[in-house]
Amino acid sequence: MVLFILANIGFGYAFLSTTYFDQTKPQSSDLDKWTEGTSYWTSNASIAPNNQDYISGASGAYYGNNSIQFSINDSSDVWMLLNTSSSVSCSGPEGYKLLSFRLKLKSIEPPANPSNVSLYTISSTLQDTFYQDITNQVNQTGVWLNLTIAVGDESAGWLKNANADWSDITGLKLDLTWPTESNITLLVDGLFFHGLYKSGIELSSMTVVDLGFRYSPLNTFMQFTIQWVIFGGILFLIPKAFGLKTVWKPMLAIAGFVLITICIQTVINSVVFATMWNLHYPLEYLGQVPGEQQNVYNSLLQEISTPYLTLFIVDKIIWVWIIALCAIALRSMFSLSWGKSFLASVSSYLIYVVLFSFLPLPSTIIL
Repeated sequence: MVLFILANIGFGYAFLSTTYFDQTKPQSSDLDKWTEGTSYWTSNASIAPNNQDYISGASGAYYGNNSIQFSINDSSDVWMLLNTSSSVSCSGPEGYKLLSFRLKLKSIEPPANPSNVSLYTISSTLQDTFYQDITNQVNQTGVWLNLTIAVGDESAGWLKNANADWSDITGLKLDLTWPTESNITLLVDGLFFHGLYKSGIELSSMTVVDLGFRYSPLNTFMQFTIQWVIFGGILFLIPKAFGLKTVWKPMLAIAGFVLITICIQTVINSVVFATMWNLHYPLEYLGQVPGEQQNVYNSLLQEISTPYLTLFIVDKIIWVWIIALCAIALRSMFSLSWGKSFLASVSSYLIYVVLFSFLPLPSTIIL
């Protein structure tokens, strides 16, 4: 049990130190607060929350229950200005690297794409800005567009005005122009600065409360004890099907010793994670938007296909090893034939695997 706990703690450290999570501004706990209410915005159009048409993330992750709607009639131009209420740093290694927001040209009469779309990030004053033309990215009406743009010291495509500073971004302005006067309604949602990745080890609250608990000594003790008792109980019952008399204590001892293979598997998994695993969960995955999350998930699976295959092979080797050890133990204890010993061993382990899969215990790998 001590070895099992130590191995699991080592695995937890290897996993958390090689798995990175996209950090956002606003934080996930605040949802997308900049597009949940109108208080952060000014515009030449009327502003209202829209609780019917918005980006929805599963389980309420990141995205709330509103978008911001801007409406104006008989105009060829609509602009909206966001005041973040606090400075956002997009500079240096601890600065955000990406700006993402969702835009929907909900209703344009007469129908037309904008002839110009200008994006400004504001630093302190309206004169201190970085400017970029994103017209070619806003080319559809009636659908949500996911716009992601690189920001920061090394990002390309931005023009600097006055004393703009990437380390002090306090607002954002979007300006859309049409060739003729139109009745315009558009929606904005899910606005985040992100692209700054931190490992599970760096995220102390996540390590202790969420992910870290999976590999804590107490949780590992519970896992081992439950596995031990269940496997020992199955080994106690299965030989009875062959008309054999079993005793609880020796069968529990066999189960305990056999589970040392799980300890060895955990050590191997730790080495795999420390040397082969380097996984980044982007906002598109963490936000859990249906469809979008699945695409990122598929990409992540391809990225870690080699370590996953290695872990799968190790897992099956451990299966064979456990079955062989149990067969040897049963044959030695009850003088069974090899055929009956392996039949009892295979039956015991498969029942154990099925039962264990239904227990509400944390999985070894999170993806």
